[in-house]
Amino acid sequence: MAEETLQDDIDARVIRVIAETQKIPADSVTMDKTFEDLKIDSLDGINIVFGLENEFNISIPDEGMESMRGVRDAANGVRQLLMQKASASPQS
Repeated sequence: MAEETLQDDIDARVIRVIAETQKIPADSVTMDKTFEDLKIDSLDGINIVFGLENEFNISIPDEGMESMRGVRDAANGVRQLLMQKASASPQS
């Protein structure tokens, strides 16, 4: 259950970052939208990546950026990077 809540939180934060960087209503950004649907070009994509990196305190590699085609891709990529970061950091 906690993992599902965390997943929903990540999804919501990704949607918020995309909406804010693109200055579009958050309710128009859904998990099933592609960047093409949202009229997001590669320059916009760079701004989204910076926004996501700042929001989640992660570093998105170039190849990760290139494979993002939509909102779900972005959320899944962030989730994967957060898991890698968590497994790499020493547990206290």
